[in-house]
Amino acid sequence: MPPEFNAFDRCAMARALELAQRGLTTTQPNPRVGCVIARGGQIIAEGWHERAGHAHAEATALNLAGAAAAGATAYVTLEPCSHFGRTPPCADALIKARLARVVFAIEDPNPRVAGTGASRLRAAGIAVESGLLAEEARELNVGHLSRMQRGRPWVRIKLAMSLDGRTSLADGSSQWITGATAREDVQQWRARSSAILTGIGTVLADDPRLDVRTGAEPQPLRVILDSRLRTPPAARILAKPGRVLLFGASDDDARHRALEEQGVTIELLGDAQPTPERVLKRLAELEINELLVEAGPTLAGAFVQTGFADELLVYVAPMLLGPQARPLLALPALATLAQARRFTLFESQPVGADLRLRLRPA
Repeated sequence: MPPEFNAFDRCAMARALELAQRGLTTTQPNPRVGCVIARGGQIIAEGWHERAGHAHAEATALNLAGAAAAGATAYVTLEPCSHFGRTPPCADALIKARLARVVFAIEDPNPRVAGTGASRLRAAGIAVESGLLAEEARELNVGHLSRMQRGRPWVRIKLAMSLDGRTSLADGSSQWITGATAREDVQQWRARSSAILTGIGTVLADDPRLDVRTGAEPQPLRVILDSRLRTPPAARILAKPGRVLLFGASDDDARHRALEEQGVTIELLGDAQPTPERVLKRLAELEINELLVEAGPTLAGAFVQTGFADELLVYVAPMLLGPQARPLLALPALATLAQARRFTLFESQPVGADLRLRLRPA
């Protein structure tokens, strides 16, 4: 039978999730984790993982609790790690502190953990329970879970459209369909992403920066799909700070050198085109958890058509652009309505004068 949790258990884990949220933009490539240590219905210490290489949430909380951790309960949003990485195993630290009970929200699918953290705690005589606020914990770390379980990042496609599903006028004019509040909101989604991806068509047409302008967050990796290395060396997307990775196919020595002089890392895929599947596999190898796609209808449509769109982040502006304006996605024609790709709306939020929708495949 699943464990029974009381009201304080739920409050303590909810607090641990709040703490984990503080690392939303900084922990890449590590998961976001929070920890609360409590005894007798009172929280005595708490901590969260701030960034890779720094102390994990459990270690921070244990350090604050000191000797009071003995006999207490630790609430952790992810199974405590059991391996040596940049820091020592958290399971060992919990055992050494003589905790009586550890409650974690979800198991860590990282093959270096995947149940061994819980097993090590139980072997030391610590009561271990899991599954508390599991859905909230999964939502917080969708990227980490996707990379560990599916071998690819979580793909979120950002789109902005009119009420009639258009993204720009026929001549490409699109600044601005959505208002300033919606554009500021996009910055938050960029900040939590490990990487932002676009195509050469968007680079040439819009010359975007695709950076984060909200303060101290580290810049996500900027990724360009550019088969023929047509990205101009003066393109704004190449400006520092931050790293740029370009996936190409056929090489051109002069263009290659010019881009590398701007600090661009170029990965050539031979004669093969940089398809979503190949690119996502490589980004997972580079420890990218969440990928934000900000591209034109052709590339965004390719991610949807190939089934690699995990989430659509759609900003809807209260305007009509007419049938001659450009469509949201480039998708093949359907013979029947039954062939339509369907999505489930799981969040709807006004942002200024616009509406933000979050959808996932049905």
